Amino acid sequence: MSARALAIHVCRTLRAAAYQAYLVGGCVRDLLLKREPADYDVSTDATPDQVQKIFPDSLAVGAQFGVIIVTRDSERVEVATFRSDVGYSDGRHPDKVIFSRTPQEDVLRRDFTINALLMDPDTNAVLDYVGGQKDLGAGIIRAIGDPRQRFEEDKLRMIRAIRFAARFRYAIEDVTFGAIQKLAAEICQVSAERIRDELTKLLTEGAARRGFELLDESGLLTQVLPEITQTKGVEQPPQFHPEGDVWKHTLLMLEQLKAGGSQTLAWGVLLHDVGKPPTFTPPSGPGDRIRFNEHVEVGTKMAEDICRRLRFSNEDADQIAALVANHLRFKDVPQMKTSTLKRFVRLERFDEHLELHRLDCLSSHRNLENYEFVRRFLAETPPEQVRPPRLLTGEDLKAMGFSPSPRFKEILDSLEEAQLNGKISTHDDAVRFVQSSFTPTSN
Repeated sequence: MSARALAIHVCRTLRAAAYQAYLVGGCVRDLLLKREPADYDVSTDATPDQVQKIFPDSLAVGAQFGVIIVTRDSERVEVATFRSDVGYSDGRHPDKVIFSRTPQEDVLRRDFTINALLMDPDTNAVLDYVGGQKDLGAGIIRAIGDPRQRFEEDKLRMIRAIRFAARFRYAIEDVTFGAIQKLAAEICQVSAERIRDELTKLLTEGAARRGFELLDESGLLTQVLPEITQTKGVEQPPQFHPEGDVWKHTLLMLEQLKAGGSQTLAWGVLLHDVGKPPTFTPPSGPGDRIRFNEHVEVGTKMAEDICRRLRFSNEDADQIAALVANHLRFKDVPQMKTSTLKRFVRLERFDEHLELHRLDCLSSHRNLENYEFVRRFLAETPPEQVRPPRLLTGEDLKAMGFSPSPRFKEILDSLEEAQLNGKISTHDDAVRFVQSSFTPTSN
């Protein structure tokens, strides 16, 4: 059963029990836009207890807010009771929830008009109490009622407004955008995890450039990622970066990110040059150029700090930092020893490193020679040569008369170097290499 089929089943089952039930929110918006909804929500006048009696296997994940999850196979549908909310002391959750009997009361508590539409799943008739269909047609993101009140209820809605405007290529209505600009500093009251997740969606929905331009114009960017704001106006050597400053370069890269792409790649693109502002060095005289000495090392540390601040998982933080740390190494690939190049392409998720380099080139000098060099190397080099099996182990070294010690690592590393460079390829080769290069230490 698909998510849509499950949502329709839920509505029909609730209606058969004499309750009201409608598809609601983003799924209705997407259906009207001829897009496939990511998920489906149902709104009903049945209370959470009544919903659970009808669907005994449902999950009461948010029953205090009137939300029950109905599951079937791998699909899930959120069922929310019509309600009005009273007070938002924590800037996220209502202090008090009052269940209501009409869908009109329910939609007035939602964020934006285009997300407050209801649909009868049997007739596809739309209930619109807030002008959402008109705003959909006009391409406008508009807060329901007083924008300031909507954003005070949940500050994250400010970034969500930016994300929806970017994703759908819509404009944000003037009063709504003005409220975001006035309240931008309060976004820091939102948990780091929620900000991270919303920014990640912004980066991976196919409209990252527009999203970050709007974040900047709204004043939100300087609050959530001041390091990115600081790239504005940081000039670069025109012979390598004819496109302009670091901000412009970053925007050009963001513009090329595809919808549904890797989250860590997207963050790597955003942060790859974050170390340039603090390392900017102007030309020292005629014939010199702008330099960013150690910007990779500085940027890697900054990326690690940003990932820690936004509470990324260790795995994602390590990959994002690695993307920043290694992005300049591609300039050296034609001169790398074979062993060095093999170790380079063995980096975890190397496809992301290669794609970041491609985007970096296309957003600056547009020279893809090194990118193509690496692609040819990967195509022409068998995987077993890039990651060859170990020819000797520590037990082999002991059998050859070597005593266990930190020297084992030196010997095994030298063996791998010779193997990667094609000097040895068999067990016997390895034994002869060790015997000719190292002498067992007598006890």
